[in-house]
Amino acid sequence: MDASPTPAAVRSAPAAGHAGTWTGIACGMGAGALWGLVFLAPELAREFSPLQLTIGRYLCYGLVAAALVAPRWRALFGRLPRRQWRNLAWLALAGNTVYYLLLSAAVQNGGIAMTSLVIGFLPVAVTVIGSRDHGAVPLRRLWPSLLLCAGGALCIGWEALAGAGAGLAGRQLFGLACAIGALASWTAYAIGNARCLVRLEQVSAHDWNLLTGLVTGAQSLLLVPLALVLGAGDHDAAAWMRFGAVSAGVAVFASIAGNALWNRMSRLLPLTLVGQMILFETLFALVYAFLWERRLPTALEVVALACVVLGVLSCMAAHRRPLAIEPAA
Repeated sequence: MDASPTPAAVRSAPAAGHAGTWTGIACGMGAGALWGLVFLAPELAREFSPLQLTIGRYLCYGLVAAALVAPRWRALFGRLPRRQWRNLAWLALAGNTVYYLLLSAAVQNGGIAMTSLVIGFLPVAVTVIGSRDHGAVPLRRLWPSLLLCAGGALCIGWEALAGAGAGLAGRQLFGLACAIGALASWTAYAIGNARCLVRLEQVSAHDWNLLTGLVTGAQSLLLVPLALVLGAGDHDAAAWMRFGAVSAGVAVFASIAGNALWNRMSRLLPLTLVGQMILFETLFALVYAFLWERRLPTALEVVALACVVLGVLSCMAAHRRPLAIEPAA
């Protein structure tokens, strides 16, 4: 995105109509279901560092994107001005490389529940910023949704932090700090990516996703020397095979399929509703966590999930009510 876009120059996604809105919501739910898998990956390959997990995921993402975009490379390269390549580099860094590095560290140190809690605040951050865009739903109509989302996140956080022992306090705090950093990084990405897609007409959302994968793959290559300096660790063949499978799976399902659904949604829904859709990632991540831990949610977690769902439904209702038309000056 541009360095300092003015509110008048940046517009929310145009209204897509009733059918388009529901299509966008379905795409947002699908993206959330696939993105929720990224919270499991650091647990599935816990013996590997967050840096190694980030490099593995995005090298696979870059390779798959390169294979898919190769037949149309000349045409795509000619359609994008240099400014858009700068946007791609910035968005890939914020929304992929830095975000997943911090998220992996948060999961491995603070757990899936705590990380899901912090990332669950993304709709609040994105909605508050998006409400300033031209044509967005006024913030006063979003307060019920924001309060429900905040209440659900606080319930999840209370449940997660209450179970931490005294000896794990330092590690939990480090995980929390990483999760907050991931929140800030992905908030910047979500807003910048949505605004770029609204203004970008010469490239499809799918091709934009593949080009993002190419740039992210290049960034991960630059991190390989750092990973070698820090040490690859002593892993057997089975561990490396599991690492490869996890990296490839997350790349295909989350980075390729999930991002494609998200970009499609970003063109169908206004930015304030785009922010609410990230709640589905939190919801699915918690479900996957319960399945991984082979337990049912506690009463407090059920209340939190109910708040999340009601928050999304409340936001949907706010967007379906027509705005009052002000008389011309």
